[in-house]
Parts: sequence; C-alpha cells; structure tokens
Amino acid sequence: MLKLYIGNKNYSSWSMRPWVLMRQSGIPFEEVKVRFDSFDTGSQFKQSIAQINPAGKVPVLVDEGLAVWDSLAIAEYLAERFADKQLWPKETRARARARSACAEMHSGFSALRNHCPMNIEACLPQIGALVWRDQPGVRGDVQRIVAMWSELLQQHGGPMLFGEFSIADAFYAPVCMRLRNYALPVPGPITDYIRRICALPGVKAWIDDALAEKDFVPFDEPYRTAR
Repeated sequence: MLKLYIGNKNYSSWSMRPWVLMRQSGIPFEEVKVRFDSFDTGSQFKQSIAQINPAGKVPVLVDEGLAVWDSLAIAEYLAERFADKQLWPKETRARARARSACAEMHSGFSALRNHCPMNIEACLPQIGALVWRDQPGVRGDVQRIVAMWSELLQQHGGPMLFGEFSIADAFYAPVCMRLRNYALPVPGPITDYIRRICALPGVKAWIDDALAEKDFVPFDEPYRTAR
C-alpha cells in the first residue's frame, strides 16, 4: 500500500494537498505523521524525515520503495499511477490551465503564506484585519486568487474550479483554510466555493483530524505565545 508521510495536520499546508487529493479521490494509502518540532538540521523531525526524503521535507509518498517528494511531483505521479481517477481535467486546454494554476500556487503567493500561515484550529480575524491593513502583498495575493477562482468557476460552471474535483482544488484547499480562518475579505461566490471545499469529505476529514490534534507548536505560531 502507498504510504504518505505528512506533518501536523493543523499546520502543514503542503501535506494537506496530496492527503486531500488521495482521500477525496478514493486512493487507498497509509498515513505516517512526523510531528513538527523544529526545522533545524538536528531536529527530530528533520532526522526522521531525512531517512525517507533527502530534502528533509514533507510530504513524501512511498510506493513499493520509490519515494516521491514535493506535493506537485506527488500529484503528477498519482495522476499517472491512477489514470482512471481522472485527477486532472479531461480536456487538454483545461488540463493545461489546471497545471498552470497549481504551478502558480506552488511557487507564488509568498506574502499570504508568510503572513497568514495555515492554522486550522485557530480563529484569527483580528490578525487577518491587521495583515490586510498593513500588508499590500497579502492584498495583492488575495486579489489574484479571487480573480483566478472567479474566472475558472464562471468558465467551468462549478462547483469546483474545473467543474469536477481535481488536483487544482486539492492544491488550493489550504488557501481556503487561510482565507476562512483569518477572515480575509472575499466576494460571496468565493466564500461559497470555500464552503464547498470545506464540505468535501476528504477536506472535512483533514479538518476534523487537525482539530483533534491539540498540539501547539510555538515556532509555527509566531503570532501567539499561548492558548
């Protein structure tokens, strides 16, 4: 059986993407969680995951001894390995657009990532309001996301970005968590899409597990020193 190595569900947006993709698509796998303690070279996390992935990061997918790391590489591997699941859109142009959207997520939106780290169990509207006021980069990232999602939802008719659930929705699921938990201002149709994403069985299962962790990792919450 496939093994997927992940970090804390409350914090690890990169881990969330392939986990949600596999769970929502009905691909069986064994979950192996490696708790975050620090990202320093000598940390327990780094030592543990380096035995699987020389880059020392999660997520990592292991298939019969083959280790595939990086969420985009894992998604591409799964799309080939489980072609019957149709993880990318069927139509060529839509498939190319979905890959572009995932690549943009993979390499961009650094302001949103840095100032609004994923924290599923927290409700952080006050921090979100300060970030929105003081960080033009965050406003720019959100405006770009809203424009992209609005165009895709209109073009493909929903309920997901490309009609049916695809890798693109799994890749943007952590963004939905950020927009929701920091209460960043988005128009109604985008709020509705976020609600639909959160209601997907695969996403709901991840959220429920994240809420059950009860594991405060201080270095992942620079804006909070205690609960």
